Amino acid sequence: MTIHHHATDETLMRYAAGQLPAAPARVIDVHLSGCPACRARVEQFEALGGALLEQIEPAAMSPGAFAAVLRAIDATDEKITKTVSSLSSVGCARAPAMLPGGIGLPEALRDCEMGPWRWIGIGVRASVITLPEDSEARLMLLRVGAGRKLPEHGHFGTEFTQVLVGSFADEFGRYMPGDLSEMGHEIEHQPIVDQECECICLAALDGGMRLTGFFGRLIQPFVKL
Repeated sequence: MTIHHHATDETLMRYAAGQLPAAPARVIDVHLSGCPACRARVEQFEALGGALLEQIEPAAMSPGAFAAVLRAIDATDEKITKTVSSLSSVGCARAPAMLPGGIGLPEALRDCEMGPWRWIGIGVRASVITLPEDSEARLMLLRVGAGRKLPEHGHFGTEFTQVLVGSFADEFGRYMPGDLSEMGHEIEHQPIVDQECECICLAALDGGMRLTGFFGRLIQPFVKL
C-alpha cells in the first residue's frame, strides 16, 4: 500500500507532544499504523522533545504536588470507568471486529464503542465512535456510496479523515486506503467517491462541518455534524 497523503508536521508534532485532542489523536493512531514515513517523523519529534527536556533546569516541586498528580490520575481512571459503564448500561455494543464487507476494524479502535449506522444524507451513513477517555470527542465512521458526491462544505475547525476502504477525490487530490486528508477551517471542498465501491472513512471533526451551496444549506438543519 502506497500512501500519498500524510499528516502535517504540525499535527505530528502536536501528537508527539500529547497536544492533540482525543478524536484527532485516534485518527492519527490509525494513520500511523500503516504509514512508516509518519511514524519516523513522530519518532524524530519525540527525540527532539526529549532533548529539549534534558536542557531544562530542574525546578523544585511545590509541597503536595506529587499527591495532586496521583489524585488527577485516579480521577481520570474513574472517569473512564464510569464512561464505559454508562455506555454498557444503555446497550451500546462494543465495536465489532469487522466493518461492512468483512473489513477488519483498525486496532486503534478496538477499545471504543461503535454506535449504529444512521442516515445523514443521500447515500451517506455515519456511526459515532465513543472513546473511553473522552465520551464527548467528535469521532465517527462514514460510509458513502459509490459515485456519491458529498455536499460542498467547510469546517469550523480542522477535519481529519483517514480512508479505510474505497477511495474519493476532491480539489486537492485522490485519497485511497491509508491516505489521510487534513483540512483546515479555511478550506472548502466537495469529496466525490470513486465509482468502483463505497468509501468508508474514519473522521474527526474538530468544531463541526459548515455546509455550503444550495443543497448544503438546505440539509444543514438535518445533519448533526
